[in-house]
Amino acid sequence: MKQNHVIVVGGGAAGLMAAAAAAEAGAHTELYEKNEKCGKKIYITGKGRCNLTNRCDRDTFLSQVCSNPRFLYSSLEKWNCEDMIRFLEENGTRTKTERGDRVFPVSDHASDVTAALLRYLDRLQVKIRLNCEVKSLLIDEAGTVRGILLADGTKIAADRVIVCTGGLSYPTTGSTGDGYRFAEQAGLKLIPPVPSLVPVETEGTDAQQLQGLSLRNVSVMVRDGKKVIFEEFGEMMFTHFGVSGPLILSASTKICRLLPEKKLKLVINLKPALDETQLDARFLREFTSAPNRKISNVLQEVYPARMIPIILRRCGIDPEKPARDITKAERRALVEETRSFAFDIRSLRGFNEAVITSGGVSVKEIRPDTMECRKVSGLYFAGEVLDVDARTGGFNLQIAWSTGYAAGAAAGSS
Repeated sequence: MKQNHVIVVGGGAAGLMAAAAAAEAGAHTELYEKNEKCGKKIYITGKGRCNLTNRCDRDTFLSQVCSNPRFLYSSLEKWNCEDMIRFLEENGTRTKTERGDRVFPVSDHASDVTAALLRYLDRLQVKIRLNCEVKSLLIDEAGTVRGILLADGTKIAADRVIVCTGGLSYPTTGSTGDGYRFAEQAGLKLIPPVPSLVPVETEGTDAQQLQGLSLRNVSVMVRDGKKVIFEEFGEMMFTHFGVSGPLILSASTKICRLLPEKKLKLVINLKPALDETQLDARFLREFTSAPNRKISNVLQEVYPARMIPIILRRCGIDPEKPARDITKAERRALVEETRSFAFDIRSLRGFNEAVITSGGVSVKEIRPDTMECRKVSGLYFAGEVLDVDARTGGFNLQIAWSTGYAAGAAAGSS
C-alpha cells in the first residue's frame, strides 16, 4: 500500500500537531515554516508561560467559543485537553492546573511546549523545512490538491496538504494571512477577519487622563442602545488610547463584528457590590463624617484620586464645594455616575495587539470530522485560519491542537 505524502504548511500549534498526527498515522510528513523556527506564536502565549489548554468539561469549553462552537464537537472528541496534557507529560513537559482550570507547563516556559512537540516530530522522522515560504497551492483541474509552490519557484508534489498558517494577529510571528490566500485560490468562502481579544479605543480624553490606572472588582457592560451585548465582573485598566485588561479583551470578542456599524457604549460599574440605596447611604455617611471638607477630598475615600475630577465634572459638581452643601440631587448624580461610568467606543485596536483573529475560512467549507475542504480533495485547514475563535483561558490553543490533530489523522490515514 502506497505511503501518503502529507505536507503541512505552517509550524504553529495546529501545524505541529497536524504533522505529529499525520506521521503517527503512517504518512511521510513534511512541515514547511517560513520563519527561522517553529512555534513563534506559542512562545508569546500566556505572557511567555503558555496557557496551553483548559481542563473544563466539554460543555463549559464550548460555551467559551465565540464563533461556531458546534463545529468543534468532532475534533474535541478526537483530541481533548486531557489528551494534550497526557501527550506533553509523555514527551517530557510536566504541566500544572491553575485558577479557572487553566493549564501551564510546570516550568512556566512556553518553549517547553514547543520542545515536546519537536522532540516527538523528530522521533517520527517528520521533515521540518524552515525559512521556506509557500507561495500557493497546486490544484489540478479535477479539484484535487497536488502539492505546493514555494516562493523560490520550487514545486513540491504531495497527496495531501494541511494549511495551518494562522490568522492575522501578531503579524511579526508570521501570521500574515497566507492561509486566506490559499483558501481563495481553492474557491472557499472567507468570513472577513477582524482582531479579537484586543484592547478598545474610546472617544474623548477621559480614559487617557486615567492612563495606567487599574480597576479591580468592577463590572463592565457593553450596550447597543438599550441592548446589553456583554456584561462581566473582573479587572480592567485605562490606557493612552482607551481601555484594556482581562474584562476588556473578553468584551472585544462580543463586539469585534459589530464595529464600526454600531455605536456602542462601554459602561463601568465602579461599585457593583452596592445597590443604589446602599451606595447613596455610603455617600451620605462620608459627607456627614467630614461636613467641612471639600467634596474632592472626601471622595478620596470612595474613588481613586485621579478619577475624582472627572466624576465631579460629569456630575456638574464644584470640586471646592464643602461636603455639607452637597444636595440630594448631586448625591443622586454621584450614585448614577458611580454605577454607570460610561465611554463611547470608537474602535478596536489592530491585529498587532490582538491575541487572536475572528473570522477566516468559513466552517461550512470544511468537514468537521476531518478538517478536509469540501471543494478540493486532499486539502485540509486547521487552527486559527478557520472561522473559529474563543475567549482567553487556553481555549484557542486547544482549538488549534484539536483541529490540527483531526486534520493530521485524517490526511495521514486516508
